[in-house]
Amino acid sequence: MLIAGFRWIMLASLMFLLQACEQSAKHEDKPNLLVYVGITMIQPMQEIAKHIEETYQVNIKLQKGGSKNLLLSLSSSNIGDLYLPGSDSYIKTAREQGLVSDTVAVGFNQAALLFSEGNPKQLDNDPRHFSREDLRVIIGDPDSSSVGKIAKKILDKHGSYAEVRNNVLYLTPDSKDLTKALKDNSVDLVLSWYAVSFWQENKNTIDAIALDEKYGGKKKLVIGLLESSKHPEIARHFMQYAQSEAGQAIFRAYGF
Repeated sequence: MLIAGFRWIMLASLMFLLQACEQSAKHEDKPNLLVYVGITMIQPMQEIAKHIEETYQVNIKLQKGGSKNLLLSLSSSNIGDLYLPGSDSYIKTAREQGLVSDTVAVGFNQAALLFSEGNPKQLDNDPRHFSREDLRVIIGDPDSSSVGKIAKKILDKHGSYAEVRNNVLYLTPDSKDLTKALKDNSVDLVLSWYAVSFWQENKNTIDAIALDEKYGGKKKLVIGLLESSKHPEIARHFMQYAQSEAGQAIFRAYGF
């Protein structure tokens, strides 16, 4: 009886291991796509990635970060399938470097002034607030992210970037750190993307005012198909869905 019981346990364990190996093999057999995504667009891209995974039986990894840092990463590794930065200027650079073969436009990123819920400092959408010495302000680093690049462009246009640089507490590498500073109540005002205020984890703590058109700050969002893609057909399905009515509804739900 003891031997029979032991054999049964061994058989059950073996069957379990075989099933686990089979599931793992099935997972490994699926095509794997790597998508580089600017931090601000990560949530709508997660929804789109989930749809593509279920529809085409693929595994998709989203690599998020500052737009410039992502460009440096994909260009040095020569690995990946798609690239969505926070501004189409990075896509233009990627094309010039021979990294991108095709593109689709999926929306716009709108620069905005972000502050704590309720607007305790009673601010409007004038970017000159970043020169005020009575406010604790930070902006993004133009050398690492699209949000920093657009901040510099806007402030340069109004002749105050150098003044703002002297006034800010520090520069952040991406929009994530801008948001964190606001939520930590360590700053009064940041210049970031309007869509950040739509995030579920931010909507009850952060308010935003989109910059007036006269100040600029509206940047086209473009997904680029990378030359390094090992699964360009599936990557194109991703692009097509992102540009479709269903995909556009997802982007609009997140403030794009």
